[in-house]
Order: sequence, then structure tokens, then C-alpha cells
Amino acid sequence: MEKEVIQSYLKKSATELKIMGFSNQTIKTYNFFIKKYLENLTNPLESTTQQDIKDFLAVLIDKQNSNKTRSLATSSLRFFYTKVLNNPKPLEGISYPKKEKYLPIVLTKEEVQRLIEAGLTEKSRLITFLLYSTGMRVGELLNLKINDVDLNARVCRVRGKGSKDRPIKLGEKITLKLKTYLEKRQDQNPFIFTGKNNMPLSVRTVQKVIERNAKRAKINKKVSPHTLRHSYATHNLEAGVDIRRIQVMLGHESIETTAIYTKVTTKDLENIKNVGDDLDI
Repeated sequence: MEKEVIQSYLKKSATELKIMGFSNQTIKTYNFFIKKYLENLTNPLESTTQQDIKDFLAVLIDKQNSNKTRSLATSSLRFFYTKVLNNPKPLEGISYPKKEKYLPIVLTKEEVQRLIEAGLTEKSRLITFLLYSTGMRVGELLNLKINDVDLNARVCRVRGKGSKDRPIKLGEKITLKLKTYLEKRQDQNPFIFTGKNNMPLSVRTVQKVIERNAKRAKINKKVSPHTLRHSYATHNLEAGVDIRRIQVMLGHESIETTAIYTKVTTKDLENIKNVGDDLDI
């Protein structure tokens, strides 16, 4: 298929996803798989069959992609055929792969401390500390604006999955570091974290920062921004915070998603101390 035609479909796909309220990251992910599919399609799009889709998904299996990746690819094509092409028939009967069960990688508090201190700049250290002390997703952090944060009340408003807002209580230490960082800002950019030439930071940039800091800190685990979210949830659970409170703090729709962290007995605490305040930062 010609590049111009593919770009036309990707533009239609992005527009439809925006109208439906999906995040930029979801749009990027869906269009990634749609593009790969169209580039490898040998038959005309209007005459594609279920076998064409199965052949594409089979290639992902041959390349040893995870079930999660194949599930994303299936969701992307289902959206494309249903919403863009208005032809859901080719996807009928194609099921999602079985969800893999895994235990999340969790850092110790000492490893979190080393990871933060390994940052070469104030911004990289702050990003790492904020990810850990709030448990927010990297996409939520990158979309965080200055007016989303009330430093006096020590609360920030986070726009989560499905454009759902939730408040997050900030610890004393992260609040002070945020205040210091923002007071030094000379630009008028509304976002808290920006990249070169005042442009938005990308998810991949933050991932690389965390990976390099983990290597400098000599942490022998696979560390990503999401590892800090796992660590935040686990450390709160170990501190006795009730799992349903952690569910709200993480922005999980289902308690089953949060239940993966249940390895110790939990109990309600009237006063929840922010896990970030236990670090010597």
C-alpha cells in the first residue's frame, strides 16, 4: 500500500480516537500497529479477510511478542475495522490472547533512594522522585501542568486513563522539591516538565533517563518508570495502607488490578504517611 494512502488512514484513525477521548499515547500505540498491518498487507484493503488479520497476528507470535503486545495489536485492528472502515466482520471470531500473569518488579526503598540520587540533573531526580512518591503513570506525569498542583494544600490533580481526574496527596519532601524547581523556572510553559527548546518530554525520554540512572545506581533489575509505580503500591501496602485506598491512589478501575500487590496483611490507617517522606532526599 502506498505511503500516502497509509498516512491518510492513520490520520482518520487519530481523529476518531481523539473524538472518543483517547490519550495521545493510546493514539500512538494504535496507529503503530495499524501502520505495521497496512505496510505488510498484500491484498487490497477492501477485500481483506479474517485470514489476512490472522497472518499479521501470527507474525507477532513468530517474533516472540508478548500476549500483551498481541492483545494491543488486536484491539488496534478491531478499532480500525470497526470505527474507521465501518467493517467489523473480518475481526469476528478473533479472540484476544490469554492474559499473562506475572509478578511486578519492585525496588527496595534503598534501591529507590539510589535511583533518585543517580540522576545527573535536578529535573531527572525530581521526575524519579515524583513518579515514586505519587505512583502516577509516566504519561500522567508528562501531562501534569503547573496549575494542576496546589503546593499549599499539597495536592495535585492527575488526568488518568479514560480522561478521568483523580487527586493525589503530595508528601512534604516532594512538595518542597517541586516548589524549589518551579521557582527556578524562567519560561511560561504550562507543563511542569519540558525538554529541549521548551518542547514536551516524550515517554521514551523518561524511560531512557530511568534506565540510565538504574545502571549508574548498579541496580540489577529491569527498571522502568512503571517499576516506580509498582514500588509505590507495594511499599504503601507494606506500610499497612488498605488495598482499596491504594486502588484509588493508583486510579485503578478494578480492585483485581490492585490485588496483584497483596502479599502482606493490610489494615486501615487513619493517617497515611507518604512513602516518599521515608527517603533521605
